[in-house]
Amino acid sequence: MQLIFCRLRTHQWCFLLFNVLLFHALLFGADIVEEYLLQSSPTTYADAQTLDVRERARKLDMGLVKGNASKFFRISSAGACGDADLFLLAVVSSNAENLTQREIIRKTWANMSQVQGYGLLTLFAIGIPQTQATQEEINKEYENHRDIIQGTFSDSTNNVVLKTIMIMRWAVTFCSKALFILKSDEEVFVNYRSLVEYLLSLKRHAEDLYIGRVYHQVMPIRDPLSKYYVPVILYSRKYYPDFCSTTAYVISQDVARKVFVVSMAMETSMPEDIYVGICAQKAGVVPIHSSRFSGEKHIWFNRCCYKFIFSSFGMTGKELVKAWEEINDSRQCTMLETYYGLIKCKALTYLDKLTLHSSTESEEFVTPSD
Repeated sequence: MQLIFCRLRTHQWCFLLFNVLLFHALLFGADIVEEYLLQSSPTTYADAQTLDVRERARKLDMGLVKGNASKFFRISSAGACGDADLFLLAVVSSNAENLTQREIIRKTWANMSQVQGYGLLTLFAIGIPQTQATQEEINKEYENHRDIIQGTFSDSTNNVVLKTIMIMRWAVTFCSKALFILKSDEEVFVNYRSLVEYLLSLKRHAEDLYIGRVYHQVMPIRDPLSKYYVPVILYSRKYYPDFCSTTAYVISQDVARKVFVVSMAMETSMPEDIYVGICAQKAGVVPIHSSRFSGEKHIWFNRCCYKFIFSSFGMTGKELVKAWEEINDSRQCTMLETYYGLIKCKALTYLDKLTLHSSTESEEFVTPSD
């Protein structure tokens, strides 16, 4: 084998090098373009409305909410943060009925209270379930764990924006000392260690931070039959502002205040991630893209890959348990192992996406038999 490599001619080496570069470009090219070339420009805050939002957020007084918590929360968990400074508050948007999923998350990635001495807290945000029996189970769950925030609205897909507003209201009212806030879905695996290390490495003040898997130039859907339909009267521009996938994103405490201030005058009947993006834009906050957030993609499991990324979407209970056990063993990943792991999990993720796309197209051309 060594002899064969030694005998390769210049054009053959060039061909091999070209294919290696092409392979890496196909795997990582989109991430590189998004990360470094498609970032939005910083805002100068010259707009009077933006300046007004930022000033109102700075002066925001949540005394009324504290004094009337039962008006806004069925379960407030008002003392969950306490008076101690908190580095990262994580709030998982959960379906009220999914008690089992919440328990799995508690036993896996959320089973950490600190990283490198920096405090973490994980809570679950839910609405009101359909039955009183489920509510009684939730009451017992709260008594056992004290980690639930429950709103006064019904838990349904139509109220996901209300749940996000509730998360912002709770964070700025009862956890105002939390430096960063992570919002995630219950189908997501989160790697606290890599995320905290990244946040600690940021060469910037913990202000105006809104980071996740950013989507650029998404056009509003004008089809009234679509569940993502947004009429022109609600949003008239050709493109939405850049926004982070709602599956998992991180904001700084001041951004939570700004988004909450804007939300008080915003219509809620639009997709959740776009809603937050519009609120952020009105507050002069520019989203930052990181390819280490999976967005709505499920990342195929590889131990060293999962030690590096921040999140992976579409995780079953078994997958959450496996990922947690694997990345918390004593084995460290070398740079080469991490590189190999990233290539493997990205390649399998792309192949899985292509397979799913092909199967969907095949189903469209199959005529049902009589």
